[in-house]
Parts: sequence; C-alpha cells; structure tokens
Amino acid sequence: MREMMTPAASDSLPPEWHPALAHSRYLRQLLDARPDVVVWLNDFANHALNGELMRGFLDAEAPSDEGSLKSVLRRLRQRIMAALVVRDIGGKAPLADVVETMTQLADVTTNFALDFVHRQLAAQCGEPLDSQGNPQRLLIVGMGKLGGRELNVSSDVDYIFVYPEEGETAGSSDGGRRIEAYEFFQRVGKRLIATLGEITGDGQVFRVDMRLRPNGDSGPLVCSLDSLESYFITQGREWERYAWIKARVMNVGNNLQPEWSTALEKVARAFVFRKYLDFGAINAMRDLHAQIRREVVRKDMANHIKLGPGGIREIEFIAQVFQLIRGGRDPALQIRPTLKVLMLLVERRLLPPDGVDELVAAYVFLRCLEHRLQYLNDAQTHMLPASDEERHLIAASLGFPDWPALLGVLDAHRERVTRHFGEIFSNPDESSHALAGLWFEQTDGDDALEILSELGFRQSQALLEQLRSFRRSAKYLQLPTQNRERLDALGPRLIEAAAGTDSPDATLQRGLDFLETISRRGAYLALLQQYPQTLSKVAEIIGSSSWAADYLTRHPILLDEVLDTRLYEIATDWAAFSTELNQRLAEYVGDTEREMDILREVHHAQVFRLLAQDIAGLQTVERLADHLTELADIVVRTTLELCWGKLKHRHPHPERPPKLAIIAYGKLGGKELGYGSDLDLVFLHKDPEPEAGELYSRLVQRFSTWMTSRTSAGILFDTDFRLRPNGDAGMLVCTIEAFRDYQLKNAWAWEHQALTRARFCAGDAELGAQFEAIRIEILRQPRDLAKLMEDVLAMRKRMLDNHATTSDEYFDIKQDPGGLIDVEFIVQYLVLGHAHAHERLCGNLGNIALLGIAAELGLIPPSLADPVRDTYREFRRIQHALRLNGISGARVERAEHEHRIEAVSALWTFVFD
Repeated sequence: MREMMTPAASDSLPPEWHPALAHSRYLRQLLDARPDVVVWLNDFANHALNGELMRGFLDAEAPSDEGSLKSVLRRLRQRIMAALVVRDIGGKAPLADVVETMTQLADVTTNFALDFVHRQLAAQCGEPLDSQGNPQRLLIVGMGKLGGRELNVSSDVDYIFVYPEEGETAGSSDGGRRIEAYEFFQRVGKRLIATLGEITGDGQVFRVDMRLRPNGDSGPLVCSLDSLESYFITQGREWERYAWIKARVMNVGNNLQPEWSTALEKVARAFVFRKYLDFGAINAMRDLHAQIRREVVRKDMANHIKLGPGGIREIEFIAQVFQLIRGGRDPALQIRPTLKVLMLLVERRLLPPDGVDELVAAYVFLRCLEHRLQYLNDAQTHMLPASDEERHLIAASLGFPDWPALLGVLDAHRERVTRHFGEIFSNPDESSHALAGLWFEQTDGDDALEILSELGFRQSQALLEQLRSFRRSAKYLQLPTQNRERLDALGPRLIEAAAGTDSPDATLQRGLDFLETISRRGAYLALLQQYPQTLSKVAEIIGSSSWAADYLTRHPILLDEVLDTRLYEIATDWAAFSTELNQRLAEYVGDTEREMDILREVHHAQVFRLLAQDIAGLQTVERLADHLTELADIVVRTTLELCWGKLKHRHPHPERPPKLAIIAYGKLGGKELGYGSDLDLVFLHKDPEPEAGELYSRLVQRFSTWMTSRTSAGILFDTDFRLRPNGDAGMLVCTIEAFRDYQLKNAWAWEHQALTRARFCAGDAELGAQFEAIRIEILRQPRDLAKLMEDVLAMRKRMLDNHATTSDEYFDIKQDPGGLIDVEFIVQYLVLGHAHAHERLCGNLGNIALLGIAAELGLIPPSLADPVRDTYREFRRIQHALRLNGISGARVERAEHEHRIEAVSALWTFVFD
C-alpha cells in the first residue's frame, strides 16, 4: 500500500481491506490505477460473487466488437480478483468459495466470448450445420482444475475444442461463401483464445493452454466428436485418461446443445473409466508421477507446493487413482472435485477416515497457501518465496507469527501427504525373490526338490513338474509381454505364500490354476503385484477350501473383496446392503445386461465375504445359513421387482405391484441354505384380472431367466419349481385359492412334509400372510397317525432305495439311516401328527428348535431329543466342511460316528415303532 498509494488514499479505504492491501502488490497497483474498481468493491466486496452478477456486468456493457469484448472481460476479471483478495485475506471467503468464484468467472467469460465470436463469424459465413441441418456450436471442454470446479486465482485454463459433426456452413444472407465446419470452428477457437488470453492494456482474462488436446501441440486445434472418439480408441494414452477425469463440457446458454454435450461426455467416460477393476492404473499413474518427480529434481523445484513432494498433485493422484481403478464399476466415483472424491472414498471404505482427514486438511492448507502466493503479484506460481519480505507477508496472511511457524505446519502436512502417497503408490519390491530360481528353472533339479521339501511341500516332484509345465505352456508363452512379466513377479511369491498355509501342496496347485485363469487379465495381475498381502490372503482362502478356490477362479473380480477392510466383519447390515444394491441398480435403469451383472457381482461378493469369514472360523454353520438365506431373499425380491418393471402390458394397472407371492421351500424355506444350494420356489397369485394367469406366468419365466442365465458375471441360482401343485404337470403359477384347495384335497403326505419348511420370501406381503395362514391350516389338520406313519415310512424307504450306502465301513450322514434325513422325517412326522393340538409346532424354526419344542410338549423324551439335536448340528457342520473341500457326497467313517447314529436311531425307533 505504501508503495503505490498515499497515506490519505490508504486511510480512505475501509479498514477491512487493509490486510489484503498489505499483502497484495497486485491489489494495491490495481486500485491505484483503477478507481472504478474501488467503487465496485464498495458495493460488492461484502457479498459472495456468483455467475449471475458476472453475466449482469457483461450484459450491461454490451460490447460491439472484439476490442470492446476484450476490454469488458478483463475489467470483470479485475473486479472479481480484487474482491477475492479482499474477501479471502479478510477471512470472509473459505477455499470452496474462492475456487467456485474463479470457476464461475471462467465459465461466464468463456461462454460470453464464445457466443460473441460465434455470432460474428456466423454472420459472415452462415451457421455451421450438422447432418440434420441443425446449427452447431463449438463444445468447450474444461480440463484439470477448471473441469473440477477447483480453479485457482491465477490459473491457466486448459481447454479442448470439439465440434459435433463434419459439414459446412449455410452461407451468409449476403451471399458469403460457405466453409467447412472444421475451418469455421478453428477460426472460432483461435478468436476465443485471443479474446481471453491476449495481453492488452487491461491485462488478460486467463492464460489459455491447449496442450491437452489430441496429439498436443502437433494436433489440430479443433476436432470433431467422431475424430475424438477414434483418437481415444486408437491412440489414447494412460496419462490422458488421468487428464480427462475432470473433463467438463462448459457450454451453457446459447452455446448449449444438450444432446451433443451428453454425447461427448459419454465418449469421454468410456475412455476414462473401464468396465472392469483397472488396477493397472496404479502403474500408469506411478510412471506419470515419476516423470513429474524427475522434472522437479531437474529444475530444483523441491519448494514447489503443487508438484513437489507432498504437494497438491500427490493428493489429486491419490483421489484419481481410485477413480480410474473403480469408476467404471462404481459410477458414483465419476465425480470431479478432489475433496468430494476423498470423502466418497471414506464412504466406500477404500481409505481410512483418519487418513482422509489428514489429506483434506493438507489439501485445504496447500490450496490456501497457493492463493496467498498468487495474490502477491497475480502470478501463476507455486514456489515458496525466497525473500524475507514475501515470507513475512505470506505468514501473516495465514495467521502465523513468522515464517518458521508456517514452515513447520507446511512440512508436517507435506510429510503426511508423502506417507499416504507412498502407502498407495509405493512400488512393490521387484528385486529378485529368493525363490525366483525355482520359478525360472534356474535351480538344479535335486536342489529344487530339496528347497520345496524344506518349505513343507510333500509332493515335491509333482509340484516341480507342474511349475515347469506352467511356464512352458503355450498359454503362458503367448501372453502379452507385460502380463508375462507380472506373472513372473507373482510366481515366486505364490510358492512362498503357499508354503505358509496348512495345505501347501493343494494351495500351490490351486494357486497355479488361478493364475492361469487370470493370466490374460492384466488388471488382476496388477492388483496382486501391487498388493502382495492380497496374494497371501488368497493363498489362505484357496488353501483352506477347494470350493473357495473354484469360486474365486470362476469369479476373479472377487479379488477386490480381499482388499476390503470389511472382509472379516461378521455383522452384516442387510437393510443397508439392500439399499446399496438398489442404488447401484438405479444407475443403470433400462440396461438389462448391466442390471443382471450387478445382481451377480453383488451376490458373489457377499458370498465371498461370508466364505472368507467361514474359513477363518468366524461363522457357525447356523449363522452362516441365516446370512446366506437373507442374501438369497434379497436377491429374489430384487429380481422380482426388476422383472416386473420390465414386463410389458402389465394390465390394467401397470403402476401396481404384482399380486404375486414367492414361497420358499426346502433349504431356503427352512433357512438352512448352503453354498451353491438351488432354490425351491412356488409362485402364488391373487389377481382377479382375466389374463392374470398368463401375465404372472410370463413374469415367472422372466424371473427364472434372470436367476439362471449365465452372463459374463456367472449365474445367480439354479431354481427348482417342481414342488408346485401337481409338480411339472401343474401350472407355473396358481391362485392362492387353488393352492389351498390342492393342499386340502389332493396333496400327498410328502407335500405336507415339505410344507413344514415353507415360508413366504418375496412379493406381495398381504398374500404372503394369507399363505402362512393356509400353511398353518394344513399343518393343523387332524391326521390318522397310523396312516401318516405309513406314508412317511414309505417315502423314507423310497429315498433309501435310491441313495442309501451299503457299506459297513462308511456312513452317508445325509442319506443313510441315522442321518440328517431321518432327523428331518422325525420332525416332519411330529409336526404333521400333533400340530392340531400344539400350534407351536407350526413355527418355521428349524429342526433343532422343533425337536426341543416336541420334547417340552412331552411328545418325545428329552433324553432322546437332546443327543439328536447335537447330532444334527454336528452332521450339518461335517457336511458343510466336506462341501468346502469339494466333496459332494457326505461320507464318513461309520465307527467314528456310531454314537451319533445310534442316538438318531433310538429316537427313530421311539417315534415310529
């Protein structure tokens, strides 16, 4: 202030301006040279600045030519900058207001100038027309901080110019010649750049940078949308994906053509965001960061708060790498502002809250410091000042007593950013692994066998041959070089990880099968390479269960779940799970293929979480069955809703939910669902419309297709509808009245047995309640116990004839006498025989609970019931463990379980003899 204004002039300005005047040479010079800015500041410095205010200023000036246009744009910029310095230094404008004001200034001036120069050129050459004869406008794509609405106070603006279609202009009304659309928009682009970027007596509006366009400085200034899409497909580079994350079409008002803006954004999203989890992006961004670091070192820019260590760019990289990796599968991550991305990463549990708090605090501090540096002389700088005077000004404006105090806080922020950056981007140790010789066949045969044996492998010779076969296979040799290099980095680690498991031989064999399956999927290899701990967890999981190994091999996308901190959280919020599933589906309304894939991906991911917890011993069989049942119920319910929404001619009330109930039988009905269980379902409706039967049959057929079709993401469930009235010969959907009539008059005893485990699981809740009332009515029918016993025993005999084991040495814990089916038949007989007198037996509570109730009611002795309850629980546990290891037939040594078999047989004898 003392340099450019007299003390009297200084005293005449409001006291709240003094901190800003003391800090900014630019402000002092501007107010000294432009008294009209002082007048404007008196009116507007105490108010937030917005686009409406800016447009009003420009409209009031009504420029008539390019000279007056340049003048008014620059005078607007002077006012906005002056107000920002005063408001920011005076503590009245938080960072969010500052960057939004600068972004709005760019948006308003860009659109005002574009409209002006377009109309001028169109008056000479006519409007450029698309293939439909409609006028076109140049699409201005804001990149970087401009695209992310994070523009700093002395920023360049990064543009890319795209025009909708090739064509030509209509010609002017006075007979001016027509020109090609390319030439028209190139002229518009050049004039726009000059209008904003040319330095005049009033300065400039923004420095314009066009180097991010296709092929950079060597590429054409403008390109068509088709050309841009072709460039992305054939030449687009990884660093350009990063650059386009924040890309935003800036056109508004007369410049806006929504259909073309939408089309451009769609093309850009397809280039930036992959449909798969793109862990290869980490390597690409690491390489880009390494280039920046080399440039920083070369130019001695350690004190550069944007590009230097722990600077703004590293925070942006942290946010954007997660966007590149996951944005294609999670559209919510396709947002632009850095701080919003960081907060979303906390919600997604991709970064810890404490870490993000540190990154946010550092980002805000660095951006505020960035603005203080730029306010000094209105210069695009990020270097810390060298002079004591400027250091004092910077420190004082940020509330620090001196420069060392500021530097201490700055260094702490930068150290934390560097630490977080390193945790995400650190290059895995690529030095030679101790077991590399084994993998690359550089270790002699005998030495290799000895190493494998010392590591705990039992079948060393067979494993060594498998390793050699893997690397000599045509599939391995024909891999892209990058994939093969990643596999070679993973191979020795897999051997080491397998050796650390309880079943090293099986783990290594399954691990090699898994690597072979994903060998062409560079993103998955990159994930395992980038996160070595993931490979160790994978080894633990596949080594513990062949079923888990097969499941992961079929669905390698589940590798991402291994990184999730929630993997071992056993408390599942199913309401939140259902809400999140619906939110993901809502992003793809109308895209049937993607909706089907989302259902499968979400289902597989949750099953995998439960599987990992199961293997880790965190879930009991009963609790696991409850979780799997709840998951299946949500999938069934969601699938039904989706199918109904897509059904045409939902007459005569298309807005009404279907009057349909899905009834679960079998394991789903009894809440004893296991991995890979199919779903036994029956469909009931109560709809008086004449064609309701046909309508709901089409709905169920579509539902079945959605559940059982194999997409790129696999299948949901196998379904079985044979338990419906009259089985395969019956209607796919029947009315609830017909169901009741059938159960009362025509159902076999085994169908009533099945009804003991049936329950409503999806659809119309009122109809579900009516079904439950009918179920209880049927179960409570008085029955001739002798006839019931005869029917139950006859059914059991048929099952034994088909499945029973004849061996005295082995015992099938499900099928053989004394096994699980005997327990289930005992419970079903007790329910059907005595529910008329004891309604408690009608509860769908599971066999263990119902045995306890029967004992309390005096129907069976507790001394016989309790051992059978324990046996049933233990047999289910054994059956589950065998299935986890790929053994479908649950056969065990009879002698080891004789006491359990005898307990079941004793209760069987008591009930049926």
